[in-house]
Amino acid sequence: MERHIAVVIGSTGGIGSALQDALKSSGQYDEVVGFSRSSIPTLDLLVETSIEECATRIKTLHGHVRLVFDATGALVLEGARPEKSLKDLDPVHMARAHAINTIGPALLLKHFLPLLPKQGKSVFATLSARVGSIGDNRLGGWYAYRSSKAALNQLVRTASIELARTRKEAVCVALHPGTVRTPLTEGFSKTGLDVQEPELAAKRLLSVIDGLSQAHSGGFFDYRGEEIPW
Repeated sequence: MERHIAVVIGSTGGIGSALQDALKSSGQYDEVVGFSRSSIPTLDLLVETSIEECATRIKTLHGHVRLVFDATGALVLEGARPEKSLKDLDPVHMARAHAINTIGPALLLKHFLPLLPKQGKSVFATLSARVGSIGDNRLGGWYAYRSSKAALNQLVRTASIELARTRKEAVCVALHPGTVRTPLTEGFSKTGLDVQEPELAAKRLLSVIDGLSQAHSGGFFDYRGEEIPW
């Protein structure tokens, strides 16, 4: 009998730890495995061999997984705040933002999508951000973060097409969690904004996942399950 396994990447972050706790208490999975820079084995988005090692560990111990949730991401990097205008652009900061928010998740897709079973529903979800929407961009600024998340959305869309060729019921999506009270959003929460606690955000995101089918694969959704324009 198949055991249902869930994997949370970034499991020590604000949203990631809440997701891991919610998944464990849900009773939907026989085991929930968390990976992060402090896990054993370590998963570092900037080191592909660490990603491959973690995926291999899952394949060896469990074979397949029904859910992979990538809860990684970075807004403020080494003290550099989001750019307000073009004059603030820094190539080193931009390269690091894309390394963490785009290239790292791309490598997760590379090594973890093959672990999804070929039969039955399975899900790969990654945390994107509404500011990564090109169609919804009305304020400008935040060049590195916006572009890195927009690129992530394209990767999800592209990977979903390839995934559908071998796993007809698999779902690959980008999710916007809303504003969540974590170190990532500290200092960026505006007055009147709906700021969620991580536990509520995790509950909402998992509810969205429960409602997804293969027809939603390749999409970009918010924490209410509403589609966000590219």
